[in-house]
Amino acid sequence: MTYLHRLQPGQDVNLAEMPTRGKSFYEGDKETAVTEFKAARDKLIELQNRFYAEGKRKLLIVLQAMDAGGKDGTIRNVLRGVNPQGVRVYSFKVPSKEELAHDFLWRIHQVAPPTGMIHVFNRSHYEDVLVVRVHDIVPETVWRPRYTQINQFEKLLHDTGTTILKFYLHISPEAQKERFQARLDDTSKHWKFSLEDLEKRKFWDDYMAAYEEMLEQCTTPWAPWHVIPADQKWYRNLAVTNIIVNTLQQLDPQYPTTTDDLSEVVIA
Repeated sequence: MTYLHRLQPGQDVNLAEMPTRGKSFYEGDKETAVTEFKAARDKLIELQNRFYAEGKRKLLIVLQAMDAGGKDGTIRNVLRGVNPQGVRVYSFKVPSKEELAHDFLWRIHQVAPPTGMIHVFNRSHYEDVLVVRVHDIVPETVWRPRYTQINQFEKLLHDTGTTILKFYLHISPEAQKERFQARLDDTSKHWKFSLEDLEKRKFWDDYMAAYEEMLEQCTTPWAPWHVIPADQKWYRNLAVTNIIVNTLQQLDPQYPTTTDDLSEVVIA
């Protein structure tokens, strides 16, 4: 599962042909997957503690999806129990006046992870080749060069010690409709619903075209995209957690050692 969803540089992407349901990749039942997920999350908690204590590397996790695609749920479930001192989550909304006065990556670079930290982007710099394209906020002559600029930016982060994991949570329009309806039916979830979500839903095909080109243009050896089937939350959580755990295992962070002899220390 670790490499099952990772795109390769130069790969053509047709999202209509890519499954949105985890059953296409997982033979077990939901209960088995949940058990595996919890075990993987326990590994993540231990690895993240070591990563933070070591304080030498950086990890950036980027989450993109259509509205109701599960970004919040992924963050909430996958990162439950980690040391909060070592993890930061950033959500990128409509740029402020100050942010618009700078280049589009200015606000992103400010919150790139320092050593020892895992930073999670709930939406990201990729909004500047998605929303702005679909809704004609800026002309193509502005947004199209951003693919190269993003790749160069991520190469800079990679070359200076940041491991980058990018996840596109791939849901179907049917699953989005069900989740929107669930938010309408439950008054405690009304705060998560916006009439703008319904307007964006009308542009589904345009968004899919924008996502496909983004995935093709910005899958690089140093920062590949993973397309995660996200209709079933239990599979989404398991797949994302396994990829993060495998990445941290390869980095193999270690608790710092001391040169002091502590064997004779007595605390009065």
